[in-house]
Amino acid sequence: MLKAVVARFLQTGFAIVLGTACAVTPLAASARGAQTSPELSSIALSELPPQGRRTYGLIRQGGPFPYAKDGSVFGNRERILPSRKRGYYREYTVETPRSRDRGAQRIVCGGLEPQIPQACYYTRDHYASFHYIIE
Repeated sequence: MLKAVVARFLQTGFAIVLGTACAVTPLAASARGAQTSPELSSIALSELPPQGRRTYGLIRQGGPFPYAKDGSVFGNRERILPSRKRGYYREYTVETPRSRDRGAQRIVCGGLEPQIPQACYYTRDHYASFHYIIE
C-alpha cells in the first residue's frame, strides 16, 4: 500500500521528504509523565546554547530573571505544543548575542509549579518550531 502511494506521488511529480514526515517522539517525555506532540523533535539540555542552559537553570531556581516578561503565561496560539489549559505554559527569554531586543530564542515550560516543570521546550525562531528539552 505504501509503495503504491509513493509510486503515485513520484509519477505525478510530488516529492516526499521522509525526514520531516517521520517524527521522533522523545523517550524522556514518557519517563517524566510529559506528553509531547509527535511533530516535535528533541534536544538535549547540553546541546542548548550557553544562554539557553543559563535560562533553564534560572527556571529551576525560580529566578531572578533578567526580563520583566519572563515567567509570563504563554498562550500556545501556534498550537504546536500539546494542548493545555491557559496558564499551564510559561515563557522565558534566552538571550541572543548581538540582539538589540529580547531576540527570538525562548524556553517555554509547562506544569503546575513553574520551578518544577513537567516539560520544557526550546524555540530558536520565536515559536515557529519547538524542540522538547531532554535533561
